[in-house]
Amino acid sequence: MTEKNLSPVEGIKTRSRHLRGSIVESLREPLSGAMHEDDTHLIKFHGIYQQDDRDLRAERRSQRLEPAYQFMIRARVPAGRCTSAQWLAMDQIARTWANQTLRLTTRQAFQFHGILKRDLKPSIAAINHALLDTLAACGDVNRNVMGTTLPFPTALRGQINDLCQRLSDHLTPRTRAYHEIWLDEQLIASSVQEIEPIYGSTYLPRKFKIGIAVPPDNDVDIYSQDLGFIAIVEHGELVGFNVTAGGGLGMSHGEFQTYPRLGDLLGFCTTPEVLAVAEAIVATQRDFGDRTNRKHARLKYTIDTLGLARFKREVEARLAHPLRPARAFQFTHNGDRYGWQEETDGTSHFTVYLDSGRVQDTPTQQALSGLRAIAEADLATFYLTPNQNVVLGHIAPENRERVQALLAKHGLGEAHISPTRGLSIACVGFPTCGLAMAESERYLVPFVSRLEALQTRLGLADAAMTIRITGCPNGCGRPYLAEIALVGKAPGRYNLYLGGAFNGTRLNVPYRESASEEDILLTLEPLFVRYAAERTAQERFGDYLVRTGVVPAILVGTEFAQVAQTLAERRSSPAPSS
Repeated sequence: MTEKNLSPVEGIKTRSRHLRGSIVESLREPLSGAMHEDDTHLIKFHGIYQQDDRDLRAERRSQRLEPAYQFMIRARVPAGRCTSAQWLAMDQIARTWANQTLRLTTRQAFQFHGILKRDLKPSIAAINHALLDTLAACGDVNRNVMGTTLPFPTALRGQINDLCQRLSDHLTPRTRAYHEIWLDEQLIASSVQEIEPIYGSTYLPRKFKIGIAVPPDNDVDIYSQDLGFIAIVEHGELVGFNVTAGGGLGMSHGEFQTYPRLGDLLGFCTTPEVLAVAEAIVATQRDFGDRTNRKHARLKYTIDTLGLARFKREVEARLAHPLRPARAFQFTHNGDRYGWQEETDGTSHFTVYLDSGRVQDTPTQQALSGLRAIAEADLATFYLTPNQNVVLGHIAPENRERVQALLAKHGLGEAHISPTRGLSIACVGFPTCGLAMAESERYLVPFVSRLEALQTRLGLADAAMTIRITGCPNGCGRPYLAEIALVGKAPGRYNLYLGGAFNGTRLNVPYRESASEEDILLTLEPLFVRYAAERTAQERFGDYLVRTGVVPAILVGTEFAQVAQTLAERRSSPAPSS
């Protein structure tokens, strides 16, 4: 492969001096709120995205001003676990330099929005002072390692948390660029040769994601991960993990060579082997991933190009021993479990629902103030969930009543949340995401409210359905695994996808293109009517649609692409003359 054939981002990484580029010079540039163009790619490795307020674009353009540039910072939180002190530090950063809100992501991380260029360095320094960091929260490296937050035996959850942290540490880039630029570490002497032992000098072809699930719960959507570890527990003991590889949900509208894909089951490894297995799979992606076309660069395409058998041989060659046969397991649930639950060590656990993961104070729910009060009193450990909520864990019996009073005072108590609302997810979308084509976070509540009204009218108020809304097709909100998904196509227009499995084990199907809200509700209503009348006991909506032939069961990404292409061709074909 010649340098001429590489994608432009590969060239930027090659010239970056291990992710330094001209970031320092960009930060010092006084005439613009933006970074230099090449640096906008490199800062992603440091956990930063350059954005602008899209609500203000037209106005600023008319005034001949540059866009209202601002930055999103993402802080890694392996397994979503943070202490009360860390929560308070994140809260303080949000109120000092960001837009007065915290955003909990679908990868169990914190996001800060609306940070100006001059405030990047103090914000990142404060995050590190709290013993968290932003390095590798974005970019072509392994990102935040996800782990279940559901209430299992305390010892088991501790093992999962510990493993997430060790995976994160093992796969963190070794460059000192981050510490030099943001934390004022002394520059490395020019005679010292930096080495990235796992990633190499140009890192991975594309982003890489890892998650750990504990059956029967699939709250991390394990099949969406580039690399998944499924815990195998026998006689109450963690004996190891089934390994999956090749999941990924990003795609592009109308480009049918891109598609979401479920991870493949490779085999089983023991717990001490997990780090070696992860490194072998990352190294295989490093060596074989497509560096010429970033839309074809994720591990899912590497596996489809090589074939699963060859990919597994390459992994096992780097591992120096074969994986063992996979063990039996079953997933039955996807999402969080709300309200109070008991831990096995005598403490309690409360899951707080947050619309789209936005921690803010509103007239009905003072989430920012309420969670701050709980953290100030150090009454709980905080867990960011894979579904944009927060778990207050390890609440001592003597503190439960006090926590409950604070939750009630701030509108965070056990108010009724419909089953469907409790399973809803949305990405950020407008106004900050530069990729958004339609509203998502700001649209989730009004759309779900209309959907709840429809369910209630048709006798389906008790029917839990996974629903996800994203502003573009890149998959940040894991839409292609939902029973109902809306993916932004243009302002006010969404592609509708139906038929994912409730437990996250099946892709959904492209069903309607470029539909308005009214079109979507009119499409769903007769399907809900049939479902209410014909469902079997405990049958989920997605499973019903597959059983009755409304949509096919899609387990393979290329089949998803074929359905999407057929739908697009049917829509573009002229109607037959009468």
